[in-house]
Amino acid sequence: MTQIGRSSRRHDVALPEHDGARITLSWSAASDRGHRRAVNEDSVLARAPIFAVADGMGGHEAGDFASAAVITRLAEQLGRRFIAAPEISDALRAAVDDMTRGVGMTDLGTGTTVTGLALTLKDGEPYWLVFNIGDSRVYQLQDGVLEQLTVDHSIVQQLLDRGLITPSEAEVHPHANVITRAVGFNEDPVPDFWLIPIVAGSRLLVCSDGLTKELTEHGIRHFLSIGASASDAATRLMDAALGNGGRDNVSVVVVDVLGTPELAAAKPRTGGAGRRARTGPVTA
Repeated sequence: MTQIGRSSRRHDVALPEHDGARITLSWSAASDRGHRRAVNEDSVLARAPIFAVADGMGGHEAGDFASAAVITRLAEQLGRRFIAAPEISDALRAAVDDMTRGVGMTDLGTGTTVTGLALTLKDGEPYWLVFNIGDSRVYQLQDGVLEQLTVDHSIVQQLLDRGLITPSEAEVHPHANVITRAVGFNEDPVPDFWLIPIVAGSRLLVCSDGLTKELTEHGIRHFLSIGASASDAATRLMDAALGNGGRDNVSVVVVDVLGTPELAAAKPRTGGAGRRARTGPVTA
């Protein structure tokens, strides 16, 4: 398990050409091997401008190697304030190259899911760039509403999309762990990207499927809602997942948007007035 970054109570990101305007974030990350796994194959990156979780596959050494390769390559972007989709794609390709050099460790093939969000600019305005390969997920809690921002690359998701099973059937489907896209196995990684507006007061969650195996969306919304801070929310989610069985490695990154240029300008915000439509998906 590799973890780069852990928590920050307050982090300001200045916006270029905006006369001192800034985004203020807080975040916290946690990861645990769970109660049934011998090792933790998840890896986590939690440091602005990028927050990501990778869930390794291919045996305990190979899975750990794969997830670490992805997080290490993504972390090479930490010197930037904003990241574009091509830079994430390039990092994932470099990680696949790293995996092929794992002689003796990855001979039988290895891979990892990866999901996350990064600060990006579009036409000079800041957005979240959400990305995903596999079945780890990104959620957003805004004005009390929980939304899954990513789409799983899995057999179950394909069945759902075709209307062949219901969401309740999906939760107990025997092929729930079968994914259709990964980073590794000597294949070119193909992430999905979405642009999401950055809204003050919103809370985002990046997590491995070890969390979603143990908590329904109702449970995730509950613990994100009652957490007094990003750290408190991350701890509550982790404790709940482990308390419900902890059948897999569990990793969570909670990011709070404490302030945006709109909030700093003291524009009126009542009820859902701050909600802005999401943009995406986008291409690298």
